[in-house]
Amino acid sequence: MPQPSQSSPADATRQAGAPTTANTSKARRSNARYQILGLLAVGTMINYLDRTVLGIAAPQLTKELGINAAMMGLLFSVFSWSYVASQIPGGLFLDRFGSKLTYFLSMTLWSLCTLAQGLVHGIAGLFVFRLGLGVSEAPCFPTNSRVVATWFPQSERAMATGTYTVGEYIGLAFFSPFLFMLMGAFGWRSLFYVVGGVGIVFGGIWWLMYREPRDHPSANQAELDYIEAGGGLTQRHGAAASAGTAPAKSGFEWRTIGRLLKHRQLTGICLGQFAGNSTLVFFLTWFPTYLATERHMGWLKIGFFAIMPFIAASVGVMFGGLFSDWLLRRGKSANVARKLPIIAGLLLASTIILANYVESNVAVIAILSVAFFAQGMAALGWTLVSDIAPEGLLGVTGGIFNFAANLAGIVTPLVVGFIVAATGSFVGALVFIGVVALIGALSYIFIVGDIKRIVLVH
Repeated sequence: MPQPSQSSPADATRQAGAPTTANTSKARRSNARYQILGLLAVGTMINYLDRTVLGIAAPQLTKELGINAAMMGLLFSVFSWSYVASQIPGGLFLDRFGSKLTYFLSMTLWSLCTLAQGLVHGIAGLFVFRLGLGVSEAPCFPTNSRVVATWFPQSERAMATGTYTVGEYIGLAFFSPFLFMLMGAFGWRSLFYVVGGVGIVFGGIWWLMYREPRDHPSANQAELDYIEAGGGLTQRHGAAASAGTAPAKSGFEWRTIGRLLKHRQLTGICLGQFAGNSTLVFFLTWFPTYLATERHMGWLKIGFFAIMPFIAASVGVMFGGLFSDWLLRRGKSANVARKLPIIAGLLLASTIILANYVESNVAVIAILSVAFFAQGMAALGWTLVSDIAPEGLLGVTGGIFNFAANLAGIVTPLVVGFIVAATGSFVGALVFIGVVALIGALSYIFIVGDIKRIVLVH
């Protein structure tokens, strides 16, 4: 049944003698968009803790449940299969129902899947809930991109993308030691209870606090004008949902996917993001094993050294976003401001190969930290999605992009594992990671072309 339209507090204020756009240009601009950005950053941090907590629990979990290494590898990969397969459906759901509802359902469901993993007593339960985790996390990053495109002008989108993306690395770098301590004190199941419980609570916080710009009580007209002048305020579905009205249909057809992929901008950034994610996936999966088997480090030393590259990646993410927005404010074109940090990051990430040719563990960690810092710089691809997505199709465009990017979560662990099994060494594996990074840089140089919004001609 249609609901009567309701005015938000912000709308009431504007209607009751609110100043006009001309007058508010002199008013001090509010910063409600940074509150929204804080929500995205915390949500992204929880997202990555949920998907990686199984790796922290694995040493105790495998002993208690009697799971061998081959089966554990399959359980790790199950997440990526369902996550990748759900990207386009997740994007369609986002375009249909808007940011607020999509993120709330996604966060709550993936947190329930995480918590449920602590209750299992066999492989089947883990398999099912890892599949569920991948499906329910799928809309997260397309929603992040949509929220940034709605709430931020183009000149601040790289900064915003970098800010929420850094949550991936901060959570892993700084909370992993706490989770290891928690597991030592209360067992592996406690990890899933705590991380899953935190996500459920945050899902409620998101539902209570998230608003579209025009409905946000803290966003004044000066901030709305500023956002709109920079190309924001274009996504209306979330606002419609929050007002109780049915969102407009996106007009999506399956052939739209093929039409989008014919545009070099999307094809090129998909290839580039696959390359950047390959470096990320190496650090999320094989990095501790590399230190233990190739560098013969003890576990205490691994625990100390493993934090360093993640801290470097956090700095790289923020630096890349700030540098990109700084270039844009200095009058550089979107081609230069968006592509230069990514290309430089991918080229620098390829230096991971140099770790094959040094003996010192300190030198190895330094090289790997530089490579992961560079991968962080290259993590601006979602900003380009906001810049090129056709009007009304940001969700499905983000789904296609994330589908391609997260193929790295399937391909990279398998290729690295095959190389190590065949050669008994990580030398070829690091060469593979470095070459893929170079291919990604070449994609941005020769394929992507001009950064401009795609227009689909009917």
